Amino acid sequence: MGPTASIYSIAAEDQVRAEASAWTRFSTAKDQAEFCASWLAILCTQIERVGGGLLLLGPDADGGYTPFAMWPDVSRNLQHLSPAAERTLLERRGVVLAADGTSTPTPEQHAHVGYPIEVAGVLHGAVVLDLAPVSPQDLQRALRLMHWASAWLVDLFRQRILEERDIRLSRTGLVMDLAATAIQDQRLAESSLAVVNELAARLNCDRVSIGMEHSNRAEVRAISHTAVFDRRMRMVRLIGNAMDEVLDLDTAIVYPSQGADDVGAIAHAELAREFDDIAVCSVPLLENGQAIGVLTLERGSGAAFDVETVEMCKLAGAMLGPIFELKRNNERGVVRRVGVAAHTGAQALFGPRHPGVKLVALLAVGVVAFLSFATGQYRVSSKALVEGAVQRAAVAPFDGYISQSFVHAGDNVQAGQILCQLDDRNLKLEYGRFESQFDELRRKHRQALAAQDRATMMVVAAQIRQVEAELALVKDKLARAALRAPFDGVVVSGDLRQLLGTPIEQGKVLFQIAPLNAYRVILQVDERDVAHVKTGQKGELALEGLLNQELAFEVQAITPVSSAQDGRNFFRVEATLENPSYRLRPGMEGIGKVSIDQRRLIWIWTHSLVDWVRTWLWEHAL
Repeated sequence: MGPTASIYSIAAEDQVRAEASAWTRFSTAKDQAEFCASWLAILCTQIERVGGGLLLLGPDADGGYTPFAMWPDVSRNLQHLSPAAERTLLERRGVVLAADGTSTPTPEQHAHVGYPIEVAGVLHGAVVLDLAPVSPQDLQRALRLMHWASAWLVDLFRQRILEERDIRLSRTGLVMDLAATAIQDQRLAESSLAVVNELAARLNCDRVSIGMEHSNRAEVRAISHTAVFDRRMRMVRLIGNAMDEVLDLDTAIVYPSQGADDVGAIAHAELAREFDDIAVCSVPLLENGQAIGVLTLERGSGAAFDVETVEMCKLAGAMLGPIFELKRNNERGVVRRVGVAAHTGAQALFGPRHPGVKLVALLAVGVVAFLSFATGQYRVSSKALVEGAVQRAAVAPFDGYISQSFVHAGDNVQAGQILCQLDDRNLKLEYGRFESQFDELRRKHRQALAAQDRATMMVVAAQIRQVEAELALVKDKLARAALRAPFDGVVVSGDLRQLLGTPIEQGKVLFQIAPLNAYRVILQVDERDVAHVKTGQKGELALEGLLNQELAFEVQAITPVSSAQDGRNFFRVEATLENPSYRLRPGMEGIGKVSIDQRRLIWIWTHSLVDWVRTWLWEHAL
């Protein structure tokens, strides 16, 4: 074997040992950094003529991707692979670039090959390799190997996603269990004690406490595994001081601190020293973004509170806050609730924050001041109905049947115009029968006169007068069988077109007719306002059919009789229109406003409420 063959044999053996070592580290990796470094080493040894490799992972908080692993060692300068890495991350596909930046390297040029690491549409990074001059076939083989090798990283990231989802689900499940526990008991003391006991058991805490905000201080309400405690105890005072620290800083506090940005926790440190706690965590109970209490957890042994546990406690505080606040409000009396509402309003109004509340209050004061001095026209509003000044009813003159109808509601009629025709056939037959009786009686009367039978003459004469009266009655009915309009006007009501041939009774109203040039307005004034209305007052009327025209009227009469509508009493007030419109029609409805006098605007807008309050106080006063 020659020297050259020996050199190649030694290089091959070194490569095999390096690959075996990489596989050993890969299979026994303890963390993600070791896993990714060994993965990159295996990939670079499997692809021929690799001069260097770079693995970028991210994105970080700023959306950037940082080097996570480099091959063959971290001291190698791989800055020349940046263009290929940027293009791979931008285009999210396999990229092959020449060393000089051109997109198609020649067999004599170094090639930079990049491939993205993407999981479920989310880009997690990219791997970029520096290849010595190779053929196009070798470049395609390198891309295929990078594609197949990326499955290991895809599986790693998927496992991380599943683990994070399981953590979130377990965290959410615990919070939901705590909320269910808090809801089970009606009173705040029992529900808070049940919550702290369950939290202490589920999170391996020696003591869990809940405090509620009262006068800007935390009042300890429940301590795990402690049914009764004295608030003057040193333990309770130290826990309260730690809770006050959370209320003052308005943030969660963890001791010992998890990072350099965490705020100081003097009271928490004192609590931990007093009871030999290795860790203390306090999170605010939030309701509408405001801290209404504090949840404090203490551990005397085991591990400190990690980030996941702290986040779970914050979520629990956001979930339990509204529940505890609702229970606390339900246990307060009416006086206490009013006092809390007044105190909250005063804090928002005179405190350092809430500029919007202060602006609204200032505007409200300005509006009230303006309304208290400005005056305006006080008007009483009521429903209004337009009626004819005179309404004449056309009634059935006798019992009969409707034969014909010539008009209906809304038609204009002239005096003497036929409105409808009643069936007069029976009347004509009856008239003929009475005429025959009249002729027969006259013949009998002549016979008695010829025979000078005085008694018979008197009887027949009486019968003749009776038949003459019957004839006159039938003749009068025949004349009234056609109902006629009494004057020029409009038919306000009545439509017999669907009642032809039906029987009618004597005196039944068939039509109502009103004149077209004389109207009156009927106002339904509420009994609370009728005392302000007097005859002679002016007003305006807006009808639904004439909204673009306001009609002036004058009050003429106030009837002393009320009518009940919708649970309220209304008085009928009559008024006359000063300038009636030709477009008016009886039956139109709208709103009428009677002008009373000039009064302060604040009285005009609030007198109804004030009257209602006076009535309620009079009704319920002892």
